[in-house]
Amino acid sequence: MMMGKREELIELKNKSGMNWKQFSEYYEIPYRTIQDWEHGKRKMPNYVLRLMQYKMKMERLLKMGGNDDRK
Repeated sequence: MMMGKREELIELKNKSGMNWKQFSEYYEIPYRTIQDWEHGKRKMPNYVLRLMQYKMKMERLLKMGGNDDRK
């Protein structure tokens, strides 16, 4: 069964280890907007969810220490 965007947003937030307030600040998205997406009051654009997932993935990779020899 495929997850909807709402469920994917909640899963992304849970994987982040942040609370909703921290999550909204991390992505610089108003807290009320995040709440509306979470509660299904507003529909989240597909591209926003994909960009959020990409940002989290890339920043995790950077924190894990990529092979950057420039020092």
